[in-house]
Amino acid sequence: MRAVVYDGFGAIPQVREVPDPVAPPAGAVVRVEATGLCRSDWHGWMGHDPDIATFPHVPGHELAGVVHAVGDGVRRWRPGDRVTVPFVCGCGSCPSCRAGDHQVCERQTQPGFTHWGSFAQYTVIHHADVNLVSLPPELSYAAAAALGCRFATAYRAVTAQGRVAPGEWVAVYGCGGVGLSAVMIATAYGARVIAVDVSPGALALARSHGAVATVNSAESDPVEAVRELTGGGAHLTLDALGSSVTATAAILSLRRRGRHVQVGLLPSAVGDPALPMSRVIGYELEILGSHGLSADDYPELLRLVLDRIRPDSLVTVSIPLSGVPAALAAMGERPPTGITVIEPQRPE
Repeated sequence: MRAVVYDGFGAIPQVREVPDPVAPPAGAVVRVEATGLCRSDWHGWMGHDPDIATFPHVPGHELAGVVHAVGDGVRRWRPGDRVTVPFVCGCGSCPSCRAGDHQVCERQTQPGFTHWGSFAQYTVIHHADVNLVSLPPELSYAAAAALGCRFATAYRAVTAQGRVAPGEWVAVYGCGGVGLSAVMIATAYGARVIAVDVSPGALALARSHGAVATVNSAESDPVEAVRELTGGGAHLTLDALGSSVTATAAILSLRRRGRHVQVGLLPSAVGDPALPMSRVIGYELEILGSHGLSADDYPELLRLVLDRIRPDSLVTVSIPLSGVPAALAAMGERPPTGITVIEPQRPE
């Protein structure tokens, strides 16, 4: 098969012919029809993720496709089934998985990090009966790939962790794929959303997807702007970018007893950020993390998508495998507006 491969952190990725994968016991091989290009892939390529330990490596973790083969012991799936998968795959048997919290599985696997991922024509998913999610026929592969990490992560961050309620003010810092997804979801749940970013294009997309106000943080103090717009601070903030600057600003944008959800990765390679804990204590703020979405929670998400939200409207670019090396490198300095989807089966 053809796949995007790199031989070391920061090494230039190349499209190569590599051996076809084989379905492991209890696992499946999925023919990848669409896969998202995410900033998490860039973090992995740069060496910010300790799970990538061997080379050569194939990245990619937001995927949708068709079951190609299944291993011994798989009961729920057969070749030809249309599927997607969470980016955090549970083992199904640890205490966290038994509690229904696959997204924090103690023995989790992640395509594109713990093993070869979806920037390829085929990829392996372990514990298929636990992790594969059936795709309704009316949902395209591109839309399902857009769900993979960013939309699903934003869904849990806004609803389960953030506990958004109608009429609340929500400030979303960073309007890439996760942030724009959070804007759409919070709006669908009746919240009033303020989008914060430095990109006029990203802010325009946020407004078109439901934000009632936008703040360009390159031109004005976002904390002051959010507090003024909301009459004292947001009920809920999300840092969808992942930096000490945006995390701090988001926390300072909260009203008393507000809730902050950290969604964007803060790589350990750059050190732990200093956060305004005196404000957290004095205002009795909640600081929460959000890490993906369990496969068991996908049916509710899919109902929301089919009834009220179009994640494929965030897809702004579609590329073949040959376009990945340049697009991955650009994620560090010039992340695209919206979501880029890769089509590994597309002829070059």
